[in-house]
Amino acid sequence: MAVLEAVGDEIATISSLAGDFKRLGLSKDMTVIVHASLRSFGWVCGGAVSVILALEEVLGTGGTLVMPSHSYDISDPAHWENPPVPSAWIERIRSEMPLFYRDLTPTTSMGKIAETFRKQNGVVRSSHPSSSFCAWGKHKDYIIQDNKLDFSQNEQSPLGRVYELGGYILLIGVAHEKNTSLHLAEYKAEYPGKKIIQEGYPCMENGKRVWKEASDIAYISEDFPLIGYEYEACGKVKKGYAGKALCRLINQKDFVDFAASWMKKNRRPG
Repeated sequence: MAVLEAVGDEIATISSLAGDFKRLGLSKDMTVIVHASLRSFGWVCGGAVSVILALEEVLGTGGTLVMPSHSYDISDPAHWENPPVPSAWIERIRSEMPLFYRDLTPTTSMGKIAETFRKQNGVVRSSHPSSSFCAWGKHKDYIIQDNKLDFSQNEQSPLGRVYELGGYILLIGVAHEKNTSLHLAEYKAEYPGKKIIQEGYPCMENGKRVWKEASDIAYISEDFPLIGYEYEACGKVKKGYAGKALCRLINQKDFVDFAASWMKKNRRPG
């Protein structure tokens, strides 16, 4: 009872959230990649399911909803830092780490909304072991045509497909440190100190389980909040509330192009 009293008469439902998203600028036929915190909404009747259904109601059958479904646990344990593992464990972890399964492998640190969304009937998931995305709607199969290990979030990834389609970013109760489209900008930008690294994943190859290495860039996310807030200062971000959650609706192409230019000008060798 104490929790219900704390939120008073404010209650979020499918219909109220759909109205909030429409007022923000979300509309039918849009392609949008969503990063969201369920807790930020306050009390929601139906929880994550209601948020997802409200988004899909607004986008309609001509729209496309995308969310990251990353599974960072499927990666090279030699690179783990939070926490690291003893060096004596690394080879055993590599040899016995479960494969990536689109239907079974859970998301890691993506939040309850993304974890619920990946299980929805009709949602498709891309195949990258650690950096997959899920999509629902008109363009889902185009966006999720990703069967490569190298350069996991570049122009040929689901992020790049959203860019091609002129899609949008919707941040719900989170800020730019959670904005994966900034990784796409890192691929597009040339900046001092940009590094190519090797990652590893368990894979099936010719019917046999193997540990396979792939090339990628070393991400630098420390400046993501600064890039985001400098872009917001340009007045191009639509802000509003869904329930109690502060939302930001952003044209992805314009934002990624801004971020790539910003990185070229401001990043220095680390």
